[in-house]
Amino acid sequence: MEKQTELRQLLISIDRKGYPAYKQTRGRWDFGTYVLSIDHVQGDPFASPSKVSVTVKGEKAGFPAPFYQEENRRIALQDLVLRAFAGELSSGKRHYAGSGKSGLVTTSVPGQEILERSAVSIHSRTGDVVLRFEVGFPANGRTINSRELIRILFDELPPWLEKCLFYRNLGQEKVKRSMDLADDQAFIRRELSKRHLTAFVADGSVLPRESGISDRPMKHAVPFVSPPSLEEVLELPHRGRVRGMAVPRGITLIVGGGYHGKSTLLGALERGVYNHIAGDGRELVITDRSAMKIRAEDGRSIWKTDISLFIHDLPNKKETTVFETPDASGSTSQAANVIEAMEAGTSLLLIDEDTSATNFMVRDELMQMVISRDKEPITPFITRIRFLYEKAGISTILVAGSSGAFFGKADCVIQMDNYLPRDITGQAKAAWTAYRKTAGADQKELAEKEEDSGLSQGLPLFENRKPSPDTGLLRGEGRIRVKIPSKDNFLIERDEVILRGVEQIVDKEQTASLAYILKYLQLHIFDGKTSVRQAVDWIEDLIRAKGLEVLFDGACIANGLAAPRREEVFAMIDRWRRL
Repeated sequence: MEKQTELRQLLISIDRKGYPAYKQTRGRWDFGTYVLSIDHVQGDPFASPSKVSVTVKGEKAGFPAPFYQEENRRIALQDLVLRAFAGELSSGKRHYAGSGKSGLVTTSVPGQEILERSAVSIHSRTGDVVLRFEVGFPANGRTINSRELIRILFDELPPWLEKCLFYRNLGQEKVKRSMDLADDQAFIRRELSKRHLTAFVADGSVLPRESGISDRPMKHAVPFVSPPSLEEVLELPHRGRVRGMAVPRGITLIVGGGYHGKSTLLGALERGVYNHIAGDGRELVITDRSAMKIRAEDGRSIWKTDISLFIHDLPNKKETTVFETPDASGSTSQAANVIEAMEAGTSLLLIDEDTSATNFMVRDELMQMVISRDKEPITPFITRIRFLYEKAGISTILVAGSSGAFFGKADCVIQMDNYLPRDITGQAKAAWTAYRKTAGADQKELAEKEEDSGLSQGLPLFENRKPSPDTGLLRGEGRIRVKIPSKDNFLIERDEVILRGVEQIVDKEQTASLAYILKYLQLHIFDGKTSVRQAVDWIEDLIRAKGLEVLFDGACIANGLAAPRREEVFAMIDRWRRL
């Protein structure tokens, strides 16, 4: 390792030379309190910026060991450090000099969720801090302007790092508040399991968002208040006594008029699988971590999925226990989404009627009278919803705005009224009973047959799903190109994986991680003998042990990755058309 003075001298010596001379700066440079590592130098000023990292030894960073030894605290601390550094980069006016990306300094910019990211990592034993970011090495045309790079690395960067990477400067009270919130959120997650709940929404939470393009809390929104019958009191480790709505396991309906907050509540619950920063309004909205948002997804591909729980006896005699199609319909795609969520190990389905296929969700009694049961290959979700809970242990939270058919299946019915919840379970059950009393004998018989159908149905089978490696990709000997245009899709070579229907991906960096996970699976795990479940377990254990950087096989690590849930890894694999 060389000293910072030698880096300065090197930069002075290559000033006004051709851009490739910047390659000489690669390596590790000792700046006293930290080590600056220039990991990758861009090929020209118009290429992606150079990759740079900074390492601070644990004893110098000074963060107390209890702040990084537990996973939930460590991730919260990493998030706090990254937000501080991103804030330094965005504060004030920065000077960009030269052509292309000259002078550009960027890092990951977190949203409202607290995610594990490659941009900052803190070692769980030593407390060593690694910060990764990108710097556009300055040039005039393609001639090196190293005086500008000296200004960035020696004048601008050190005070930023001093403020962000050292406990004494980051703000001890700020760090403590972050750790306290992480403890409280972890406590609620543990209580969900102990109290047989699927979710908890604290009183005072702000669920509406600022706008369709902003995830910040809406100003002057109606604060959430639990209905008394669903209220639970939790004694949090730091915040103390907190009241809120406890959503029990089983089948829960969210109903109410339009614009009264049904989808807003469901949206908060689907994001509740992640922890949120203080001030978000949803920091104490906690949902079962395995919850999966399910919707219809016309046009998606399906590969060897056992959808026979919902679809069988097709007119073309196509087998539905290992169903495949490159272009699924709305009902077929939603059936596959449910089964694939089961394969991922979910214990909670989140469904909005607005984004569901009507013929998958329910068949009313009039339709059953006109189209007989043996002429309909789709067994609707309403028929299987109790089976999923009683036989597979999978609860459902369903937003229903137009059909009361699910009242007879529900364990709990919540009406949203001007963004405030009311428990109307008794009223809904009474209405359902009265409705059934007035129904004709034929309609009752049809309903009972529909309810009874499939009670002996077994759970789906997953062992046939054993992906083989893609020989077309492997021809490149590991040099597989990956591109991430947006949060909703990525390209691996020329093939696109569309994730628009996977609604719990909240950050483009999660999509980037999914792309690199698929690349790693293709290169190292898919062999035609390993099942999807085994492959996901394997990669999940590997990332947990070695971090996201393991996906790069020793190559330069990108700063722009965020950890996805295992549920999204399953969803990504299922949408890879080349399976």
